[in-house]
Amino acid sequence: MRGVWLGVLMAAAFSASALAAGDEDLSQRIGKGDPAAGKHKLESLVCRECHGEDGVSISLMAPNLAGQFADYIIKQVHAFQSGHRDNPTMDMMAPTIDDAALVDVAAFFASNPRAPGEISGKSNDAAKALFENGDSDRGVLACQSCHGPEGKGTEAGGVFYPLIAGQRFTYLRDQLNNWKTGERSNSPDGVMNHIAAGLTDREVESLARYISGL
Repeated sequence: MRGVWLGVLMAAAFSASALAAGDEDLSQRIGKGDPAAGKHKLESLVCRECHGEDGVSISLMAPNLAGQFADYIIKQVHAFQSGHRDNPTMDMMAPTIDDAALVDVAAFFASNPRAPGEISGKSNDAAKALFENGDSDRGVLACQSCHGPEGKGTEAGGVFYPLIAGQRFTYLRDQLNNWKTGERSNSPDGVMNHIAAGLTDREVESLARYISGL
């Protein structure tokens, strides 16, 4: 009983501190860039054609960037620039933005409210269980262990685990499949490849649906 109450008190304390730390969280998401400058610089770039004016994507195949950690956005653009990630569109677009513009544009996207849930998948109990608890028998970690209880993303030791809540269903599904096949392999210590490899095709589909509805 004492352990249960301790857990309740810790959860309450976490919730209160999270509310009080709202400004701190936004600052962490924005990083070192200037959102106002980023909005201005975005006018001369083609990012908006896929990712939208404020980072809520127009294309089902393009990720939402609104509310994402700027440092994570920067990391992914660098991965496309270096060839560690491959996508026909981004392979052409990534080299056209220099680091000075990238830092500010990423900060602008990060400063905007995240996209609302796209699909209502919260009734999917199996996917919810995987998201919250994983499956220790298969070595599948809980999604929330890195991405947070609501999929809003976390930071630990300078490593940013992205916001995934409300992300495009199609994009989530495709990325999970890319992790599963090894087509994508730029997660810290290959953790996403290991997790996705343990998922069935049906679980990939249901998890993507569940997360997109958060």
